Amino acid sequence: MSVRTRDSLGGRAAIVGIGATEFSKDSGRSELKLAVEAVRAALDDAGLTPADVDGMVTFTMDTSPEITVARAAGIGELSFFSRVHYGGGAACATVQQAALAVATGVAEVVVCYRAFNERSGRRFGSGVQRREPSAEGAALGWVLPFGLLTPASWVAMAAQRYLHAYGLTPDAFGPVAVMDRKYAATNPAAYFHGKPITLADHAASRWIVEPLRLLDCCQETDGGQAVVVTSVERARDLPHPPAVITAAAQGAGRGQEQMTGFHRADLTGLPETGVVAAQLWRTSGLGPADIDVGILYDHFTPFVLMQLEEFGFCGPGEAAGFVAEERLPLNTHGGQLGEAYLHGMNGVAEAVRQVRGTSVNQIQGAARTLVTAGTGVPTSGLILGSDG
Repeated sequence: MSVRTRDSLGGRAAIVGIGATEFSKDSGRSELKLAVEAVRAALDDAGLTPADVDGMVTFTMDTSPEITVARAAGIGELSFFSRVHYGGGAACATVQQAALAVATGVAEVVVCYRAFNERSGRRFGSGVQRREPSAEGAALGWVLPFGLLTPASWVAMAAQRYLHAYGLTPDAFGPVAVMDRKYAATNPAAYFHGKPITLADHAASRWIVEPLRLLDCCQETDGGQAVVVTSVERARDLPHPPAVITAAAQGAGRGQEQMTGFHRADLTGLPETGVVAAQLWRTSGLGPADIDVGILYDHFTPFVLMQLEEFGFCGPGEAAGFVAEERLPLNTHGGQLGEAYLHGMNGVAEAVRQVRGTSVNQIQGAARTLVTAGTGVPTSGLILGSDG
C-alpha cells in the first residue's frame, strides 16, 4: 500500500474464524499452549481443520514461533509465515499480512495469533529491565536517565502536553475508562465483568504517572487470541458470515520512534495514526460517518482521544466530549482496560463479532467496524465490513 495511492487489497479476503483462551491473571500453562488453544478454537469456529492452514502470522514479540505452533497444533506444510514488529502496533497488520498472502495466492488459509503470560510471566508494564544493544535501545537512552522507564511514563509526557494545549484536566480521560468498563460489565469473557465504574471512580483512582491514573492504564493479562483469514469466495461456504477486510493499513510518521518521539514539533497528536487513517479512508472510500463501531486501541486512555481526532471523528481537543456523549460506540467488548490486554487481537475479534451480529453488546445495524492497533509506535488499522 502506498501512502499516496489507493490500493487494491480491499474486498479480497475475510476473517472467517475467531478463537481465544480465557483471560486471566495466571493461566497456569505455557504461552505455547495458550497459542495452540487459541488457534484450534479459531479453526473450529471457522469450520476448518489444521490441515487447511498453509500460512501463519504473529508478532515479533511472541515467544511461540510459527513453526512451533504449527507443529503443536497439527498444522502441516506452510507456504507463508510472517511476523510484525512494534508490539501492539502489529495487531491489525497481522491481518493485513494474511490478507496480502491470500489475495496474491501465496497462501489459502492464514492464521494470525498472539499469546502471552503478560501478568504471571513477563509484565510489560514493569518497564525497561535490560536491553540488548540496538538502535531502539539507543533512542530509549535519551529518556531513561530522566526516569521515563515505563510505557505509562512515556505516554504521560504526550498526555500532559495534550491537556495543556487544549485547556483540559485529567478528568478528560475519564469517559474512555467509563465506556470501556460499561461494556466489560456485560461481557462474560471480560476480566471486569460485572464491574462498571463511574467518573468519580476514575477521578478517585491513584496516580500512576501524572496525568495518568490507575483507571487510565490497561490491564496485564494472560491469554491467547487467534483469527483465521481466507478468500471472500471461500468464506461464503463456511459457517459464519465473513467479516470482509474492506481496508487494511500500516503507518509510521516522520521522525517515528517507539513510544518516545518527544522531539516532534507537536505532541498533541499521533502522526502514525494519521498515516493509517488517510490510507484506510482513501482505500475504502469511506469516512468517519460510515463507521458503526470503533474498536480503538486503549492501552492508555489519552491515546484513544487522540486517535478519534486523527481519524476525523471530531476536531482537535474535542474527543473527550465526543466520547462522553457516546456519539460512536467504542470498544464494545470492554477494550484492553475492561476485557483483556492481548495486544489488540481481542479487539479484532470483537470487530468480527459486531459484523456477524453476535457480540454480547451488539450494536444494531453494525455493518462496518474500524479497528486500530497500538499507538505511540508504528501502527496499523482495519476496516471490516459485511459481505455485500
